[in-house]
Amino acid sequence: MSFFWSEETNSKKALVLRDFLIKVSNIILGIRTIVYGEKPTVQGLIVANHRSYFDPIVIVNLIHAYPVGKIEVASWPLIGYICKISGVLFVDRKCSKSRQNTAENIREVLSKGYSIINFPEGTTHDLPTTVAFNYGSFVMATKIESAVIPIAIDYKEKTDAFIGNDTFIPHFLKCFGKPTTEIKITFFPPIYSEDATYLLNTSKDMIDKELIRYRKDWDSEN
Repeated sequence: MSFFWSEETNSKKALVLRDFLIKVSNIILGIRTIVYGEKPTVQGLIVANHRSYFDPIVIVNLIHAYPVGKIEVASWPLIGYICKISGVLFVDRKCSKSRQNTAENIREVLSKGYSIINFPEGTTHDLPTTVAFNYGSFVMATKIESAVIPIAIDYKEKTDAFIGNDTFIPHFLKCFGKPTTEIKITFFPPIYSEDATYLLNTSKDMIDKELIRYRKDWDSEN
């Protein structure tokens, strides 16, 4: 079973420590988050586009949910520790057994009424809109009748995206060495449907339109 279910993660002490570390990190790193939309009041599958390893930390700072993240992040300084006490469901995307176990854990977490943060693109990038979404999590949402809650997230500086041959420490210093890192995030209303394709396409369309709006607004500031 994932770290999510450990006694440490489920304890109030761990959650308080997580929230404290995230808030302090945001202050130290100069994070400026601009929030649009209403934070979800229901639990469900949260689906977001993916720019950086910092995305789940931005989201968890605003709402109570448990992210899915790649196993490599677990060994990174500070970020890895925050992820562990945040109850991240780590997955080795190269290992079919790991992917299967993570899918089962996601199903169990959702069925117990907790929210999961999933990044259906499966990778980070700096393209203007999303790349293809993986289908599996949307199918799972229909099977357990879970709400799907889309989230758009982006960084004002395109170079803040973690892409290609970027390595953690150089990228971290470049991204957060600035006085301020501006991030925009939008919470969309929950979507309910028995059609996984509809859930996927609707979520993707909402997020894409918002990413385009973000960039247009930022470009107009220059």
